[in-house]
Amino acid sequence: MVVAERDSDGQPYIPTYYKSRIHIDLSESDKYSTNFETLLRWIFNKPLHVKPPLGAAPTFLMESTAITLGTSALAKRTLDAIKSDKSYSKGVLAEYLETYAQNLNRFRVSEKKGELDDQIVAAIEAFMPSRNEFIQIISALIQYDSRDSAHTLHRFIESLLPYYERPEQQTSWDQREFDHFKYIVHELFLYILAIYLRQEDYSSANYLLSTPYYLANNAARHQESAVSYTEIHEHIETLDHRNKRLSLRRLSLRADFLEKNSKSSGLQFRYLMQADFICFMRSELTKASIYGGWWPETLIYANRSYGAFEIFARAASKTYLAKVLPVLGITEINSVKTQLTTYANDRQSLPRWQHESFSPATLLGIDQLGTKA
Repeated sequence: MVVAERDSDGQPYIPTYYKSRIHIDLSESDKYSTNFETLLRWIFNKPLHVKPPLGAAPTFLMESTAITLGTSALAKRTLDAIKSDKSYSKGVLAEYLETYAQNLNRFRVSEKKGELDDQIVAAIEAFMPSRNEFIQIISALIQYDSRDSAHTLHRFIESLLPYYERPEQQTSWDQREFDHFKYIVHELFLYILAIYLRQEDYSSANYLLSTPYYLANNAARHQESAVSYTEIHEHIETLDHRNKRLSLRRLSLRADFLEKNSKSSGLQFRYLMQADFICFMRSELTKASIYGGWWPETLIYANRSYGAFEIFARAASKTYLAKVLPVLGITEINSVKTQLTTYANDRQSLPRWQHESFSPATLLGIDQLGTKA
């Protein structure tokens, strides 16, 4: 509708039954040209502002079969409680972690169709959103309210370890069908430790590494037991099989996944390597497990580091070094130097991927440790 004139009160002449309609006002000379153009554009269907086309729907909306933990709403509540220092933050965090651990069961490989390694890799990739959600929660927890967080997160990891084995009610299984859980739990543990180290909370990092993990009714050992953190890392046979089956010729598919998947985590990969290296060196210095040490998956990429990891670069200070050494399970630097001498005399004692390895002395910055006040 076009308005050509106004009444004595300055209101446009519009019939009562048209007052709810949109109109174009040509009654005022100062707006005439602009509104006349609007009228022409309306007549010839050439609007000045065109509504952009609707973009593609997010993948997760189209994948109706996507597996989720169902924790997103609880995660938002937990994050808000932690950041706002709500009185109920510990309770809602405990509820979140318990739900997370219980619902991880949804990722079990239930239908044995096609190649098992395809299913294992698909489960690892499907878990990525849940992993990123968890990293966001623990990053906030460690930054805003680290009180007793190490104990809480230790118990959380402990609650996930039974996923390495069959459920008690399962009577038929292939041990390899739990391989994605071995990847998932190991990755979550590395991120927890990496964030503690980045926040320089060495006391909490030491707690994770020094406190045994209790395994109730362990199906593999047929007994109750408490194990070292080194038991969190277990070999993943299906990834080796996949590497050979598809002729990928990768030195470590597991390391490749950890590196690639770190890009969406919000934490640089070097912090994950630093945590992995700490786990390795501590196991070497303390002989943490009778079943073997810690295999540092990510250090196949250590040639990207042209010096010491940050924690050890800072440990050039004697005061800082004193804070760091307990994370390695020792109290004085000579233990490290003795271990490095062993490596120098026998390079084969270091982890190797064909011809690839790494230099602990370089990653430690051994020549600079404790040299400054």
